[in-house]
Amino acid sequence: MQSIILRAIPLVSTFIASLLAASCIQEQGGDGAKTSLVIYAASSLTETFRSIENAFEEANPEMDVSMTFAGSQVLRFQIEQGAQVDIFASANQDHTEALISGGHMSGSQFFASNELVVIVPTANPADIQHFRDLEKASLIVTGSNNVPVGIYTLQVLERARQHLGEDFVTAVQAQTVSLENNVRLVRAKVEMGEADAAIVYRTEASSHKLKVVAIPEKLNAQVRYPIGVLTRSAHTPQAVQFINYVLSADGRQILHSHGFLVSE
Repeated sequence: MQSIILRAIPLVSTFIASLLAASCIQEQGGDGAKTSLVIYAASSLTETFRSIENAFEEANPEMDVSMTFAGSQVLRFQIEQGAQVDIFASANQDHTEALISGGHMSGSQFFASNELVVIVPTANPADIQHFRDLEKASLIVTGSNNVPVGIYTLQVLERARQHLGEDFVTAVQAQTVSLENNVRLVRAKVEMGEADAAIVYRTEASSHKLKVVAIPEKLNAQVRYPIGVLTRSAHTPQAVQFINYVLSADGRQILHSHGFLVSE
């Protein structure tokens, strides 16, 4: 009996392997096969790109989109380390340019714009009514200097230095108690009551726990989002198809509905 069982094991293994192979062939080449697209996108695009993903897949049932969201600098590093990605959408052109210079992307194009605002808790304990009041806050949170929202914040402070004076910038920097690695973490500090104020994208400021204080246009940064196809993509035509959808009237409508600025 034992010898019969032992002789049967290779046959069972072969049968299972055949089933797995057939399953793989069906997934890759059967009538119900879908093309999978892997997209890396900045954390500030999370809700917006989830909506675009759903709309795109509904319009293109042969496509299966997989999204990963994080700070643009984190995603760039993963791509540089060899992550298999089809599309990269960044909150900062610098990270895209670095990937282009490194041969990971051949080009990119802008698809949306944003701007920075100050957010405070609804109770507003520091009584910040205007941007110039930011110096009154005791606990300020911003993005770190290597993430897009932090880089844009530095641009705002540099312009504020010219218009509001060195003392204003010195006070803000002195009261900055935390530098976060993406804009979602910046916002969370205020929502949890751990900060009097923070600087985030306007698209991140929609919450019943927050009050928005505008940053004057002459001080604000020009936030632009580039998107492009990775050179190692195995599905370049489909990746271009997704980008074209983002740039289409339907895609722009979704972006606009989430608060992004888009061209007509």
